[in-house]
Amino acid sequence: MAAAGGSLVLGGCSVQLGSLFDKNKQRDAEVTGSINPVANAMAAMQPATGLPDTDLAYARLAAAEVLTRNEKNISQSWENPETGARGSVTALSSAYADNGNNCRDFLASHVQGKAETWMEGSACQAGSGQWEVRSLKAWRRP
Repeated sequence: MAAAGGSLVLGGCSVQLGSLFDKNKQRDAEVTGSINPVANAMAAMQPATGLPDTDLAYARLAAAEVLTRNEKNISQSWENPETGARGSVTALSSAYADNGNNCRDFLASHVQGKAETWMEGSACQAGSGQWEVRSLKAWRRP
């Protein structure tokens, strides 16, 4: 019995491990009718931060400005005189291609009184060359 089991383990079954994992990748990539890709793209562009839209507008402008410098690890501060909120945006990466677009990742802070919130985002250059924030969500520290 042990010899039969050993022969199955050692040579009776020849499955390539790579093919097992590739099947999982294919299954994960399948598109179903229950997911609306347009709605998903729109949701990614909406901030999941709970912060006021006016503050986010200032943060987005700072992101667009800092990303045009095409350097990483540089920051641009921002302040909303209406709400008193302030923060900064720091470019985290050099530009990379995403679906034919020039894109960059960034980290942004929001300070209101003693409360501090961090957000992570990505932006891509539009056809006009302007940087547009594509996603912005609360940052979870690793």
